[in-house]
Amino acid sequence: MFSCVETYSDTVMNGFLFIQGDWPLQLLKKHFFFQALTLLCCQEQIVPLPSFLRAWTVDSKRPGKLLRNNRQQLNHYKLGAGVEICIEPLQKEEHLGPRELLLRVQMGIPGERDYYDSTDLVWDISKECTAWALRQRVASHYCLPVDKIEIAKYFPDRFEWLPISSWTQQISKRKRKKKQESLQSAPYHLKDGDVIGVKNLLLDDTKDFSTVRDDVGKEKQRQLALEKRKGIDRQAERLQDRVFSEEKLNMKHRKPEVALSINTGICATDNWLNSVSKVLEYEAKWVPHAREIGSPD
Repeated sequence: MFSCVETYSDTVMNGFLFIQGDWPLQLLKKHFFFQALTLLCCQEQIVPLPSFLRAWTVDSKRPGKLLRNNRQQLNHYKLGAGVEICIEPLQKEEHLGPRELLLRVQMGIPGERDYYDSTDLVWDISKECTAWALRQRVASHYCLPVDKIEIAKYFPDRFEWLPISSWTQQISKRKRKKKQESLQSAPYHLKDGDVIGVKNLLLDDTKDFSTVRDDVGKEKQRQLALEKRKGIDRQAERLQDRVFSEEKLNMKHRKPEVALSINTGICATDNWLNSVSKVLEYEAKWVPHAREIGSPD
């Protein structure tokens, strides 16, 4: 099983580790702990115990699934062979419950298209996982009124922000108790490690969550899509030229076509009908005259 140690934006590769499925997560962290002590990135941040480490799977070079519950056997996570694991050092011990979400929240810098450094936010979703509940938790984290913030989830693969609707601010408490859509379902699919952008409306009324980095990322994606399209067009042109060349080559080796002459009984039948028709015409024309001449006065 592959292991690495991650420090926010930089990932330091640390080799391979073969494990057994019946290992508890705590034992895996111990192996990483002793390996991490030799890494420069962990020398800058002291990690006193394995419980000060957070383990993630790696998905597209980003933290994917959070491995929680130190006593849980690794078989439970269905990691599979060759899975990539990254380890994140913590400032304090962490014991996340099964119904707690770990989110990265970052406050927008007023007047700028940028954010302050992100912080961890643990959110208990045992009661509900709705937009209203998340807004309350984020507002409490920043000590702000609920109606003075705007929040959005970040989709790093698309460099896009999806605002989390705030329509529940305007409805009554009685109606608010009506079951709302969970943020873990479409279109948000909220999960551990998701980045939540926050706007403080007391200082910044701009509701654009995008950054300059997002603009650059989208432009790169557009260029890549354009190059891919051009490559597909060039491939189609080469295929078309190849087909035309093969058709021309086949035409050169093809024998000239010769007209076919087919004689059938229909022609003889037509000649016979023409002869009969002429005999009848002759009789109709001359036989009456011959009878007139031969008759007595």
